[in-house]
Amino acid sequence: MPEVWKNCGRVSAPPPDAVISARDLRKHYGPVKAVDGVTFDVRQGEIFGLLGPNGAGKTTTIEILEGLRRPDAGQVTVLGIDAARHPEALKERIGVQLQTAALYPNLTVRELIDLFGSLYRRRRPSAELIGEMGLEERRDAMSGQLSGGQRQRLSIALALVNDPELIFLDEPTTGLDPQARRALWEQVARLREQGRTILLTTHYMEEAEQLCDRLAIMDHGRILEIGTVNELVTRHFRDRSIRFEAQAELTEARLSALPGVRRLARENGEVALYTRDVPGTMSALLQLGEELGVGGVDFVVRRPTVEDVFLELTGRGLRD
Repeated sequence: MPEVWKNCGRVSAPPPDAVISARDLRKHYGPVKAVDGVTFDVRQGEIFGLLGPNGAGKTTTIEILEGLRRPDAGQVTVLGIDAARHPEALKERIGVQLQTAALYPNLTVRELIDLFGSLYRRRRPSAELIGEMGLEERRDAMSGQLSGGQRQRLSIALALVNDPELIFLDEPTTGLDPQARRALWEQVARLREQGRTILLTTHYMEEAEQLCDRLAIMDHGRILEIGTVNELVTRHFRDRSIRFEAQAELTEARLSALPGVRRLARENGEVALYTRDVPGTMSALLQLGEELGVGGVDFVVRRPTVEDVFLELTGRGLRD
């Protein structure tokens, strides 16, 4: 009979295909509770996203999972290994891509992959990794001469050099242009197709929705919610949002009184009206604009997203 654990207020047992099982992890720095009772599982072959504002505790949690930091309390099993007690055994089987990696600028792509590969008992051929990451034309270029997208692809190649079963990707597309970001998404999706398990942190909501099979939203050292995109949205919203540019005449009191409006939110100069009666709310909004002499109100109707769930739970943006 499997041992039962407490998970975010609910009791659950780790699934049989769990690659990561974290139970009541805690890490305090004086009065600061960086990780405060974190419990979750990552399943074999999935991309699991960890989202949270700056200071939420994501980095400390991941460092515990990677065996780089010991928790003050709790248990963590990664690939069947106690990460706190046997970190060296774990490091042979995981790959880690850091948001900013300090690479030797005067070594070529091929030389760097060879160097990193020499540190492991098991390694993949450099030529194979170079081809997989689309770096064939830059194999003899020094890392200091690579573009941002090429450096990120090289960083992932270095994380794959020991043929890991589990890969940690820390904001892999930060600083990339949209084209390079989407190209890297394709690379990450291919890793999942190969059967690898990925734990991903990101500051891009669209990236989380596109790539992740499941998400955990974290803040103040705690996991607030876990689920698929649809599960998270359905759990918190059944409304549609009508979004438009904020105008002084369209006060919060007037907008809240429109038919069908259940709540209102303001962010980045926009107003979002949440309603289950989109036609009724839109008609009343247009009529209100005409009565107040406000020019044409341009609005967009959309289904709630992970970003809406995130703001609902944390009250702040990812980069706060």
